[in-house]
Amino acid sequence: MAGEERRMLFDIRGRRKNVIRVVYACLALLMGASLFVAVGPFNLAEFFGNGSTTSAAQISEEQAERIEKRLARNPQDEQLLLSLIRTRIGAGRALAQENPTTGTPELTPESIEQYEAAQQTWYRYVKQAGDEASPTTASLVASTFFNVAEHGESLGDIEESISSATRAQKIAAEASPNLNTLSTLAIFQYFNGEFAVGDKTAEKVAKEAPSKSQAKSVEKQMAGYRKHAEEWQKQRKKLAKQASKQGKEKLENPLGGLSGSTPTLTP
Repeated sequence: MAGEERRMLFDIRGRRKNVIRVVYACLALLMGASLFVAVGPFNLAEFFGNGSTTSAAQISEEQAERIEKRLARNPQDEQLLLSLIRTRIGAGRALAQENPTTGTPELTPESIEQYEAAQQTWYRYVKQAGDEASPTTASLVASTFFNVAEHGESLGDIEESISSATRAQKIAAEASPNLNTLSTLAIFQYFNGEFAVGDKTAEKVAKEAPSKSQAKSVEKQMAGYRKHAEEWQKQRKKLAKQASKQGKEKLENPLGGLSGSTPTLTP
């Protein structure tokens, strides 16, 4: 994705730098919970004690290269594909930089490159695994697709990443339907424009709540996510028209105003 000749959707200079927190910012807390369930609280950088994230990223990248060499000899090995996906995502996380003000991770061009490589490997893996695709990795990949969506270089890139995130999360939710996986799926479906399907998933989310009062709370919060998704769809259409008129001119992220405004989903 590097290269000055490629057209950027967002101007990340000056004050607009924080505007590009598209979907990740408004879903950060929920995605954090999803990742904890999927891979646990392990952080590769912690393995090195006080070592730098650069060292962690370098280790991951070198491991990915070794896996790719093994895949060259055994291209149908699904376990190797899964290992490569997780390793690339691990490298992407290690290459991200923490925002000193908010404390949230900000993707770098290098981390995005690793995430995109993980996506391509996921496509390859799903094509082979079909209905037997790993739900745990699917959940991890789904959140990664949303991370990439916030840095899409065109509206088409963003839409493709959100759609891919939705498909991957569906695998995870169908394998292990619970409050976490279903709520994430419903939100993805809403942002993907699948409101009717998302409503049905949201109903399942409420049923997973421990009590009636908590179910009402969940329903209210899901309605909040739906509202934000509706706003995104409206802005997406405006952005599409704007893009066709402005051609090569850079466009401002329409979801910037939604960042950080969505409630945390708690039963």
